[in-house]
Amino acid sequence: MDNQLIEKQEEVEEVLESSLPVEDKELKDPYCDADNPVQVKFEDISAAAYKIKGGVQHTPCTKSQMSQLFGMDMYFKKEFLQFTGSFKERGARYTLLALTKEQKKKGVIAASAGNHALALAYHGNNLGISVTVVMPIVAPIMKVSACRNHGAKVIVHGKDISESKDYAMHMSRDQDLIYINGYDHPNILAGQGTMGLEIIEQVPDLDACVIPVGGGGLIAGTALAIKSLHPKVTIIGVEIERCASFTAALEAGKPVYTTTSSSIADGLAVPTVGVNAFFTARHLIDKMVVVQEESIALAILRLIELEKAVVEGAGAVGLAAIMQGLLPELAGKKVVVALCGGNIDTTALGRVIERGLAADGRLVRFIVTVSDRPGGIAELAKVISDLGVSIKDIFHERAWLKSDIFSVQVKCVVETRDQAHSKELEDALRSQYKKVIMGLDYF
Repeated sequence: MDNQLIEKQEEVEEVLESSLPVEDKELKDPYCDADNPVQVKFEDISAAAYKIKGGVQHTPCTKSQMSQLFGMDMYFKKEFLQFTGSFKERGARYTLLALTKEQKKKGVIAASAGNHALALAYHGNNLGISVTVVMPIVAPIMKVSACRNHGAKVIVHGKDISESKDYAMHMSRDQDLIYINGYDHPNILAGQGTMGLEIIEQVPDLDACVIPVGGGGLIAGTALAIKSLHPKVTIIGVEIERCASFTAALEAGKPVYTTTSSSIADGLAVPTVGVNAFFTARHLIDKMVVVQEESIALAILRLIELEKAVVEGAGAVGLAAIMQGLLPELAGKKVVVALCGGNIDTTALGRVIERGLAADGRLVRFIVTVSDRPGGIAELAKVISDLGVSIKDIFHERAWLKSDIFSVQVKCVVETRDQAHSKELEDALRSQYKKVIMGLDYF
């Protein structure tokens, strides 16, 4: 890959020397060329492991308390315990270390909404390399502030990551900075692959590894590392239903644009997977699955409750796939699930937990029509209380009722122990009242 990267560097210099105005052409990243993709080699990952040793956490890979629950030996690779909260540090540090002396003096630039920016900012500060990050206006304020605290120059520009990247690419040309793609630069892929080497060391007899997929960098590097040493290990990629871009690329035979929409796992919402990542990983992946939003929320909840681990949506999709029943073939197997990030926005965490409780049947809403005479509401409260159900919210509706004038519609949100407890509540309400609307029937 060294010769390929030298050729790529020459192309970078040609791009940076260009004097065309911004509006005259669209700049392309020469390290991520769709016409000449770079396939990372195992030797590159080995080199990365040697270089980043001591600068990146050797994260634990421990057996989960949920193993018995799902009928498998499940191990969690806890990348959310990295200093900046994600696996992105591996590729960021190696890519910065691999720069020439001249490039280190000039500095680097990247576009990112979170984890890649944090990783570059932290390790750039640690290595004395100037880092500029362009972040979209939707980037969480806490991540913007964290990047600045790590010494990076932060520019908030663009309504989405695509606009931020375009702006960053033009800055890289105008200010002679190296642009580092967070999921497709060859050295990024090699750095991410070091996670796979650690997994093999920690669980040498594993049967399968479940890896989140966004741009494809993590699964490309990790699959290459694992398959090179243990070819029989099953590699499973997990995407979100709102942006299954790697699955689309496999079907098309090349990276293709995929529409996206808002997701709990926003870190995986990459419309077009990396070309180097795709051509490195496509023959190494044994299965791709797509998870639903409610499964991700439930997985985050389970990790908090049972593993005492706060993991972001993108980091929890591997567990979500197992919980959703998409991987029945893993029963009885030794499985490693990558929990690749923990930077969930604190303002969103409460909402995600509530969605997880709802998906788990433990947060229930219903409407029941009761007598508006004295004692009507008290009677309903007693039915609920006698079952050990906790009322979270209650609201009365009188004006828009079409039933008799002596009735009131009561809207409730309650918390139960589990789905069986929720069913017990529903049965009790239906036996007591004629008009009961449960859950999604609300609408």
